This record gives sequence, C-alpha cells and structure tokens, in this order.
Amino acid sequence: MEPAEGSHLDALAYLECALGLLGSVLLKLVRSAYGRYASPRPACRVPARAAWALQELPSLAVPLWVCARTAAERLRHAPNRVLLAMFLVHYAQRSLIFPLLIRGGKPMPLYTCTLAFTFCVYNGYLQSRYLSQYAVYADDWVTDPRFLVGFCLWLIGMLINIHSDHILRNLRKPGETGYKIPRGGLFEYVTAANYFGEVVEWCGYALASWSVQGGAFAAFTFCILVSRAQQHHQDPPV
Repeated sequence: MEPAEGSHLDALAYLECALGLLGSVLLKLVRSAYGRYASPRPACRVPARAAWALQELPSLAVPLWVCARTAAERLRHAPNRVLLAMFLVHYAQRSLIFPLLIRGGKPMPLYTCTLAFTFCVYNGYLQSRYLSQYAVYADDWVTDPRFLVGFCLWLIGMLINIHSDHILRNLRKPGETGYKIPRGGLFEYVTAANYFGEVVEWCGYALASWSVQGGAFAAFTFCILVSRAQQHHQDPPV
C-alpha cells in the first residue's frame, strides 16, 4: 500500500466526477444512441443481451481480479467487505441476470457498448482498489448512522431498479411492437423509475462508504441518468 497510489485514486475519483459532468452536457446536445433512440441507419451493433452482459461484466470481474492478485489487506475489516459486496451484488445482477431477462431488446451500437465497457473497467478498478487497499474504517462503522442510512438507501434503490425493469419488460404483450408509457410502481410518480432507483442506490453506497471514490460514482451516475431521464420526459413514447 503506497501513499502515492492513494493520491492517484483520489485523482481518478475527481476525474470521474468531471467525466460525469461532461457526459451530462453531451447527452443534452446529442441524443442517446440505444433503446428507443437508436438510429435506424446501418451501423455495427451488438445484440441487446450480449451488449448488456459484456459492458457490465468488468464491474464484476475487475474487482475480483484486483482482490485475487493482491493481499487485499483492508478486506480483513467488515465495513470494507460489506461495501465491496454491495458493489458486487449490483453488478452480478446487472451482468449475469438482467441480460437473460431482456425480451427482444434493440441491438446496441458498438461504440455505446464500448464506452460503457470502458467506464465499468475504470470504475470497477477504482472502487475495488480503494476498498481493498486504502479505505480505513473503524470496526464499528457498520453501526454508524451514515452507514446504516446509506445501506438502506442502497437496498431500496436496488429493489426499485429491479422492480422498474420488471415493469418495463412486461409493457408489451407477445407480438406487440413500439413503446408504451409504463404504469405502476414509481412510474406513477417519475418518468424513469429505473434510473431513479439506480441513482438512489449509488447515493446510498456513497453515504455508506463516506469516501471520495463512492461519492464520485454517485455523482457520475446522477449526471448521466438524470440527463437520460430528462430526455425520456421531454420525448415520451406515443
């Protein structure tokens, strides 16, 4: 464990915040290129199931690789193990389970999948390296109000996200095409309940981790998903 690398991890976290802000601006200028906004023009595309699995998998595989190749000294402490488990549980669901549940999703442009893959490598390394080597918590951190509230928000957000995805998958009956306005759950109150759930989830993780690295991930998620949700709200399906 080297102090210089700890500073580098902080720098990577600040860069992630900046990338989130840049991505938010770009999404306001350029329409998203997947899902209902996918261009009909021919392009190199990846089938939906394969795209989601491939682009999300680094957030599961990279932390496991990071922890396997080093002593992972900080994982001897319960708070570090729980926080890393929170991160891995989400991405196990997103990379191994969610893709299998997709029903006829539109193929994703290769460059969109590549950008998401690159971010997952970057963020997977940042979160796991910090938690396994540098994050210092008291052993009773898991009873701290910040951790407890953050963990509850993380769990609630993940459940909202999973339930909202279930609603979206069941919008259309067999043989139907096109987009419909989702009903039920938090879709009765917000346009993009699935995005809302993920933002709540990672804000909870950031609170529980009480770190620059966790906060950067939450900030990036907020910037990107709120911009995408605004696009949904301004251009709803008809």
